[in-house]
Amino acid sequence: MRRALLLLVGIALLLGTGMSATAQEQPLRDSTYVFTPSSPDLIQKTTYEPLRNAWGIDLLISNNGFGGGAFFRREFSDVLSGFITFAISDVKDDAEVELYNYYTGQTYVRGKINRMLLLPLTFGLQYRLFNEEIADNFRPYLNLGIGPSMVFASPYSRTREYTLPNGGTLVEYEQVEFFSSLKDGKAHYSIGGFVGGGAYFGLDRSTLTGVSFRYYFVPFRKGIESLKNIYMKQFGGFYITLNFGSFF
Repeated sequence: MRRALLLLVGIALLLGTGMSATAQEQPLRDSTYVFTPSSPDLIQKTTYEPLRNAWGIDLLISNNGFGGGAFFRREFSDVLSGFITFAISDVKDDAEVELYNYYTGQTYVRGKINRMLLLPLTFGLQYRLFNEEIADNFRPYLNLGIGPSMVFASPYSRTREYTLPNGGTLVEYEQVEFFSSLKDGKAHYSIGGFVGGGAYFGLDRSTLTGVSFRYYFVPFRKGIESLKNIYMKQFGGFYITLNFGSFF
């Protein structure tokens, strides 16, 4: 009995020693976790670089009435930008006087020959003022542009002549409806541009809202007849422009 007990104790010691040696030979495992971004673009340049391109619409207000247009703008630096604008607005001679016909209920301009629309396409530069001194919610600037311009002239009235009993002639002017006159219109081309300034408002850099003041100059050496025997040689003038756009 004693011999059997000693044998069991010896076997237990041998097994314990073998298990201890096996445990010591096991390599230690590294518990460090390595994370990778779920999106490869997470730390790319495009995620933190400010938006530089903008596009939008312009609303123009002048003595001639209202106009509209569109623009594309590219920021080259914090103070310098380039732009392309296209606009369309009505043009009137300073000598025009609008009258009211009580018999027909229509307004008319006596002696007016042509309606005219000004369509300038301009390429220009814009320089931001006081970049370091004024907060971003008010960004004043100066700008100028130059490019091809078109004046589209369409007939405002047609004349009818009547022979009077005494041998004289009566000339009557018949007003032509605007859309009907377009098919008889003619385009005139020149080089023009504008100088001006304005400001953008707001801290939201995803949108662009502002107001500008521009003076357009579009010369025509030969002139375009506006009133009978009166030719306009200088088009454009002072415009207040409201800007609404967004960055992309």
